[in-house]
Amino acid sequence: MDIRDNRLFLGGIAAEELVVRYGTPLYVYEAETIVRRYQDLIEHIPYRPLRIHYALKANSNPEVLRLLRRLGAGAETVSPGEIRLAKEAGFQEILFTCSYIGRAELHRAIEEGATVHLDSLAQIRHCGEIAPGGRVSLRINQGIGAGHHRHVVTGGAESKFGIPVAQLREALELAGEYRLNVVGLHQHIGSNILDERILLRAAEAQLATARSVEGLEFIDLGGGLGIPYRPEERPLDIRRFGAALAGRFEAFCREYGRPLTLILEPGRYLVGESGTLLATVTDIKRIPERTFVGIDSGMNHLIRPALYGAYHEIVNASRVEGEREVACLVGNICESSDFFARDRPLPLFREGDIVAIRNVGAYGYTMSSQYNTRPRPAEVLVERGQARLIRERETV
Repeated sequence: MDIRDNRLFLGGIAAEELVVRYGTPLYVYEAETIVRRYQDLIEHIPYRPLRIHYALKANSNPEVLRLLRRLGAGAETVSPGEIRLAKEAGFQEILFTCSYIGRAELHRAIEEGATVHLDSLAQIRHCGEIAPGGRVSLRINQGIGAGHHRHVVTGGAESKFGIPVAQLREALELAGEYRLNVVGLHQHIGSNILDERILLRAAEAQLATARSVEGLEFIDLGGGLGIPYRPEERPLDIRRFGAALAGRFEAFCREYGRPLTLILEPGRYLVGESGTLLATVTDIKRIPERTFVGIDSGMNHLIRPALYGAYHEIVNASRVEGEREVACLVGNICESSDFFARDRPLPLFREGDIVAIRNVGAYGYTMSSQYNTRPRPAEVLVERGQARLIRERETV
């Protein structure tokens, strides 16, 4: 965290200066952080060919997408809208991960030239009827799931995602009936995983399955690479994970008889730590039971705390170091769940102070809404010490 004269700086610019220019609430993204995280993956996963396909669901702002495309990333999408955004941002390699979609949506993804990860036996049949003889990938559920909350665990016996590995033979036979070429195997076990051992165990299971599938060109291990939100959490050891993953993949390819492309689909890992939500303290209510610090933002702008009980670091951007008190940081939405922090040691705020809610670059704006008919914030990208508006504040 960049602190100068007891004020918070984002990308070399004082948070308070950004607020003067653009108002609050305001999402601010630091390009340098995104670049550094992308380079971490490229440098510390020494297997080639390696492709990083950014998961648009994490943050789909067009300027963030263009930055990642310039770095060399491909795109991973989950809807026709995301495919459109990826194409407009200039991505050439686009993956499309299906989940209970209709035939029209599947047809559109195929027409757009995306490589499709099929999620069920029904989708294999639908794809075969739409584009017999096409190239497809199968999303496999290995029975392994993980994540920071049960809502983001996307593998395992109770998950709605993927073809159970026990149905793989049936899936391949069905694909053969339609002359579909299965060129890839895909999996995604969950979100915000900080223990590389879990990721490696899932990778090993997928590689074991791939040994029995002929004609593969790639194996896609999905996303799930996490970032630390809480002070006590340790970052994912990307060096150790990358070296171990590369070693396992190289050994598999020697056994398979030829090199396959390794694909990863990070979202949060690339953009999560880049983002800060700036808001203004509007009201401080002290009652015998607790203190409420109110701001001009709410769960409509950042729903993660209300939805997952997610923890985000909270900083007084106006006076970073100073007194603290146990308080609740709350928003301006008419819901009792509209909390950013509950009974937590927080900076001692005054009306008019600027609150910085950290690590909101992923699943912040993309999960926002106009609930209570309150418009979404503006978005700013800070790059090489210069700030530019990359999305206007909405109006109602």
